[in-house]
Amino acid sequence: MRDQWASGIRWATISCCLLALGLLVAALPVGDLMSALQVRVEGLGIWAPVAYAAMYGLAATLFVPGSALSLAAGVLFGLWIGTAVVWMGANIAIVLSFLIARYAARGKVEALASTRPRFAAVDRAIGQQGWKIVALMRLSPVFPFGLQNYLFGVTAIRFLPCFLASAAFILPGTFMYVYLGFAGGEAASAVGGGHGVDTLRLGLQLVGLLATVAVTVGVARLAAKAVASHAPDEAASPSLTVSEPAQPRSHGKALLALAISLACLAAAAIAYTGRESLRSLFFPPEVVLAERFATDPGRADFDHGEFDELLRRHVDADGLVDYAALAADPAPLETYVARLKTAPFSELGRDAKLALLINAYNAFTLQLIVDHYPLASIHDIPTAERWDDRRWEVAGGRYSLDEIENELIRPNFREDRVHFALVCAAMGCPVLRPEAYSGQRIEEQLERQTRSVHEDPRWFRFDEAEGLVWLTQVYSWYASDFEQLHGSVLAAAARYSAALRNALDEGRPVRIRWLPYDWALNESRTPAADGTG
Repeated sequence: MRDQWASGIRWATISCCLLALGLLVAALPVGDLMSALQVRVEGLGIWAPVAYAAMYGLAATLFVPGSALSLAAGVLFGLWIGTAVVWMGANIAIVLSFLIARYAARGKVEALASTRPRFAAVDRAIGQQGWKIVALMRLSPVFPFGLQNYLFGVTAIRFLPCFLASAAFILPGTFMYVYLGFAGGEAASAVGGGHGVDTLRLGLQLVGLLATVAVTVGVARLAAKAVASHAPDEAASPSLTVSEPAQPRSHGKALLALAISLACLAAAAIAYTGRESLRSLFFPPEVVLAERFATDPGRADFDHGEFDELLRRHVDADGLVDYAALAADPAPLETYVARLKTAPFSELGRDAKLALLINAYNAFTLQLIVDHYPLASIHDIPTAERWDDRRWEVAGGRYSLDEIENELIRPNFREDRVHFALVCAAMGCPVLRPEAYSGQRIEEQLERQTRSVHEDPRWFRFDEAEGLVWLTQVYSWYASDFEQLHGSVLAAAARYSAALRNALDEGRPVRIRWLPYDWALNESRTPAADGTG
């Protein structure tokens, strides 16, 4: 009866933990976060696997569970490179933990092991069987990886046999976890972010995944039984005898674990209900695009001439800005920014309204940089003074840059091309045009701007042979806008690439990769020669 009660508590705890994990994954923008992490990792070039392996080794040495890092490696590096990276990282942890346990923290590890009869039995088994027990334990998930690493350091086994056995026999588990991450990433890319799902390939990956899990679990069970058969008889040792009064204490720990898992489940449920707010902490909010001003007659106009002249004078042909000159002569920009306060927004036509908001956003961004110049990146500006600072006045209202984009523009205009016209003063964002947008020409200007972005390999590349398209992260951050208007991110990008359009029309699989986003300041180091941009 007591065993059934304990088993019930254990399964309830596991179920709560799994449900909490599922809710947390659903609440957080895991796909977007993984994409952002992938871009950061790829930005390291050939050093990315080395850096990840070192990070993995340090994390595992500090008892951070390696399973999540192994899954992420499968997504970031693929199956084979990911397995190699995790294997290297795990071996770093094995070496560090062993040496720490043997020479720096032997007393603490021995004290920890002495409170656990199972580990005491393992210690004696290693004394009799040597590296064989190490190998079997590495195959068994019963013994936590991080604790194993330290435990071996206080046993009688020598370093080299321990390391060689560990390095060889952690491979099955390593491969399984990386395969899980790899298969999950491929499926998510094909179903969610890509096009033309290769059913056969996904099917083979699923079969391979199931086979890998089955083999690994089977081997782990055999290893656990082998460890038990090799371990000395615990009953023969009085120190390992568990007295009856200890049972309620173990039940107390089980109930505490259940309580903690229920608390985690409640927290995950709260996070899930507020998942939109959580996403906004990392990425722009999702909005419903709508045309609010299509019928506005346009009884007035607003002159952007001085802003147009300023851009022609200080923005070169590559869209880079001479901030030094702007800072040296701030009056024209300040005058234009001041005039935006009284712009007759309600009396403007639809296109003039959009032109006003785009120009205002770009002018405010220039003013923000000038106010903090010199600097190397817009990220050098304190967070509270950057995109969330409600200091900018336009048409009688006071807004932040984020509010202009996400509350004044996106919900009021069914226009995804604005994401290539709003400039955030970074090299990774689309270039600033050396002219102001105008209501009379905005359709032509937006089309030319968007097309120029897709003709530049910094923001768009398509490898037809590999079925791989590289996109600016603007497409990732505002994916819902492109999906609302065109059905998918790929369909939106294909408007400006005949090769990509043909691949989609023919149903060929196309996968998405995100290009690194360079936050360095979009500053021209030398002014335009003729002063006209």
